[in-house]
Amino acid sequence: MRIIWASIGLISVGLGIIGILLPLLPTVPFMILAAFCFARSSERLHDWLLSHPKFGPVIKDWRSNGAIRPHVKKLSTVSVAAVFAISLAMGVRPIVLGIQALALCGVLIFIWSRPNG
Repeated sequence: MRIIWASIGLISVGLGIIGILLPLLPTVPFMILAAFCFARSSERLHDWLLSHPKFGPVIKDWRSNGAIRPHVKKLSTVSVAAVFAISLAMGVRPIVLGIQALALCGVLIFIWSRPNG
């Protein structure tokens, strides 16, 4: 079972790193998932992730009180707006835009309702 948890953790880290480059793919949720998986599979990888200068503090904020740092909230909002703007520019059907708008609003409500890290 440890191999499965470690594999999911490594895949999550990979997707998180790709998310740094692609605005549509979130980085932090994948790193939080990786920390969860590594806690069940590899103490060394778990410690590495928590001591990472960029990812460690964000993961610790989330674990301690479900917090998201203000600059991450702002960046997330800009990304959500960009995704919706791309859909508008592509001429996506109105019903799809409506569903997308509801889902993205739900995401933003969740993000902005979290305490600041």
